[in-house]
Amino acid sequence: MHTLTTALLAALLLSVARAVPLTRRSGQSIAAAWYAGWHASNGFPVSAISWGKYNTLVYSFAETTPSVDSITLQGSDPDVLPDFVSQAKQHKVAALVGIGGWSGSAYFSSDLGSQENRTKFANTLTNFVQQYNLDGLNFDWEYPGVQGAGNNVVSPQDTSNFLTFLQEFRNTPTGQKLILAASVPILPFRDAQGNPSKDVSGFAKVLNYISIMNFDIFGSWSSAVGPNAPLADSCAPAKYQQGSAQGAVNAWTAAGIPANQIVLGVPSYGHSYRVKPSDAFANDPSSEQGLSSEGQLAAYPPFDANDQPQGDSWGGSSGTFEFWGLVQGGFLDTQGNPAQGIYSRFDTCSQTPYLYNKTSEVMVSYDNPDSFTAKGAFIKQAGLRGFSMWEAGGDYKDLLLDAIRLSAGL
Repeated sequence: MHTLTTALLAALLLSVARAVPLTRRSGQSIAAAWYAGWHASNGFPVSAISWGKYNTLVYSFAETTPSVDSITLQGSDPDVLPDFVSQAKQHKVAALVGIGGWSGSAYFSSDLGSQENRTKFANTLTNFVQQYNLDGLNFDWEYPGVQGAGNNVVSPQDTSNFLTFLQEFRNTPTGQKLILAASVPILPFRDAQGNPSKDVSGFAKVLNYISIMNFDIFGSWSSAVGPNAPLADSCAPAKYQQGSAQGAVNAWTAAGIPANQIVLGVPSYGHSYRVKPSDAFANDPSSEQGLSSEGQLAAYPPFDANDQPQGDSWGGSSGTFEFWGLVQGGFLDTQGNPAQGIYSRFDTCSQTPYLYNKTSEVMVSYDNPDSFTAKGAFIKQAGLRGFSMWEAGGDYKDLLLDAIRLSAGL
C-alpha cells in the first residue's frame, strides 16, 4: 500500500510538472548567449558553440515585416536554424529565437497596435514556433515607445500594447508551453508620457525573465571614450553617469521585476575610438580623473568623432572589436592579456578595461575575464537569474564565458 501511494503521488507530481514549462517551475539559472545567424557562415558555425556551457541559446534574429502575418529570417541565414535547433535539443539546451533586434523592430508597434493585429501576430508566432520546434521566444523590441533604428513605427501605447499582447499570447495553447523572455534597455519601458514606467510588474507575470542589455552605454555617439558595459557608474563624474548594470537592476526591480527574473546581458565586444596621445594619457594630478602616473591612460578622454577606426572583420566600419578580434588585431595576447607595446587600464569604477595602441592612436573600451568575473559576482550577490552574452561567437577560447560562469556560481 505504501509503495502504491508513493507511485501515485509521483505520477501526480509529474503530471503537474509537465503542465508548466521547465524554466518556470524550476527557477533554473540562465547561462545563455545570443547566436547571430549571419555569422554561421562567417567564422562561427553552429558546431563551434560550446553547448555544454550553456542551457539557453537565442538564435537572432527573426525580424518583423510590413505584414503582421509574417516575420523573416532573411538577414540571419534561415537555412541554419533547423540545425541550430537540432543541436540544441541534442545537448539539452533551450532553443529560442530572438524576435526583432535593432533593425528588425520596425513593425512591432503596428503588429501589436490593435486587437485584430495582436491575434494575427500571435498566430504568426505560433506557426513559426511549430515550424522550427522551438522551446521559446525572446522579444527584442528596440524600443517600445521610442524611435530606435530610425524607421520604427512608434506609438505612446507601445508598452501597454506589448503587455496586452504577451498576456494574450501566454494564454494560447502554444504560449502556455513556451519560454517567453524579453531583451530590455537599462531603464524600464516608456509609458504613454514617454517616461520610464514606474510599474512593469505585469510583465513579470507573463515573461520567464528579462535580459537587460547592459552594453553600448558609450560608443561613437558619445562625447568621450567611456565604458561599453559598466558594472557601476555612481563613482564616475556626474556627466559620465550614463547607466550601468547596478543602476539598471535597481531601476527594473523598483518597477516590479523580481531580481530572480532578471538576466544580465554582457558583451563579448568593445568599441574603438581614435584618440591622440596627448589626450590618451593623464599627467595632471589635479585633473578630474585623478590620474598622474606617466603612461597611465586617462579616464573619459576626447576622441575624433570624424575618424572612426576600422573594427575587426565582423565590426568593420562600426569600429567594434570582438574579444577574439582584439587578439587577432594584436591588442591582446592569446591568454587575453594586453599584448607587448599596448597600454592598458582597468577602471575600478566601471570595473571594465581599456586598451590603447599609441602608434595607431586607437583606444578600445571592452570587457575581459576580470570584468566578466566582476559581473558574475554581481549576478550572484544580487540574486539575478543569470547572464546572456552578445554574442556566442565573440569570445576567444571561452575566456569570457568561463570567467562569468565560475564567478556567478554556474
